[in-house]
Amino acid sequence: MSAPTSPTTPEFSGIPLDRRTDYYRVFADTAGADLEWWQKARDFCAQARPHVNKAWEQADYHIASLEDAARHGLVRDAIDIDGEPAMSVRANRLIQMELARWDASTATAVGVQASLAMQSINAFGTEPQKAKYLAPMSRMDIRGAFALTEPNHGSDSIALETSAVPAGDGWVLNGEKRWIGQGSVGHITVVYARRDDGQVGAFLVDQDAPGYEAETITGKASLRGVPQAHITLDDVHVPEQNRLPGCRSFRDTAKVLMGTRIGVAWSAFGIGVDCYEKAVAYASQREQFGRPLVQNQIIQQRLSDMLMDLTAMALYCRRLLELEESGAMTETQAALAKVHNTRAARRVAANARDLLGGNGILLEHDVIRHFTDIETLHTYEGTDTMQSLIVGKSITGVGAFTS
Repeated sequence: MSAPTSPTTPEFSGIPLDRRTDYYRVFADTAGADLEWWQKARDFCAQARPHVNKAWEQADYHIASLEDAARHGLVRDAIDIDGEPAMSVRANRLIQMELARWDASTATAVGVQASLAMQSINAFGTEPQKAKYLAPMSRMDIRGAFALTEPNHGSDSIALETSAVPAGDGWVLNGEKRWIGQGSVGHITVVYARRDDGQVGAFLVDQDAPGYEAETITGKASLRGVPQAHITLDDVHVPEQNRLPGCRSFRDTAKVLMGTRIGVAWSAFGIGVDCYEKAVAYASQREQFGRPLVQNQIIQQRLSDMLMDLTAMALYCRRLLELEESGAMTETQAALAKVHNTRAARRVAANARDLLGGNGILLEHDVIRHFTDIETLHTYEGTDTMQSLIVGKSITGVGAFTS
């Protein structure tokens, strides 16, 4: 039995979400270049889909897919690149959602490359540094990593121990970093380290530099399609020309992280979209006791519950977008959205997995991959607890991070 057709309206002509998914038509006004970018991302994902589950199952980094995404112009994070068409903030967020709707590992890899490594260079680098790195990185000719988290400093990353000491015509870096996407399979790593004056600096480190050792972390049960590394820096010399001079404090770093937290909220929405749509399609086609699952009251209630979460996620994303476009976004607003959307996506994924029954654990249905991947999104770029405490401080005026 085929899935029932959904109502259509003129507003949804060409939109890569149907009305049953975008129930409040939150994105129905997407048009022009933004719609073209969204559809380009949708087309790329449809073409690359056959590789996803195999790469995830084998913990294989399918770099060819990332290079293909770059050829489609999707590895940008709305950064202006000479000779490339403009990409708005809105288009970028829709691309992030669409990539995660397809595969959170790929969305994460693009986030590491563009939202973290490229944005660090774009925000803190000199014009020659931007000219040298940004265009090649947007083509994936240069793969980058972003190294802030340390083995003993995740949530309290402001306490980072990695040191940068002046030495001759540059700096010497010592320390360790952990959970660094592309840190073992890239070309450069943006390393954040504490300078001798106590402030934070950012340094472009070649991954083949003497003293830079990176080991891919194995045994992951989530985001298996993107490698993350444990990095050891042992007297790594970095020339002064590879320091990003615009990074002077941890507050500068936080500006980059705020953008990625917004991206996580959009990615969680994308995961929720695919889980919900897979659940609707499965329940429409699957027959038990002589009738489709969708004819059962409990199934309709469960789908309604999923849609409530999905609609809330969409509304969060839309308001975030308006704030971001106007330049009025705050750290606490990004934190609230990150917490809400990852929690909601976990519920949607869990409902979808359960609704699919035994088939819900098969990769061919995609849901179990989303079910495990959302666990990482729930944790990275600031854990649920830390983001909640950021919001709590804004409510009460009292910091409770160490109590």
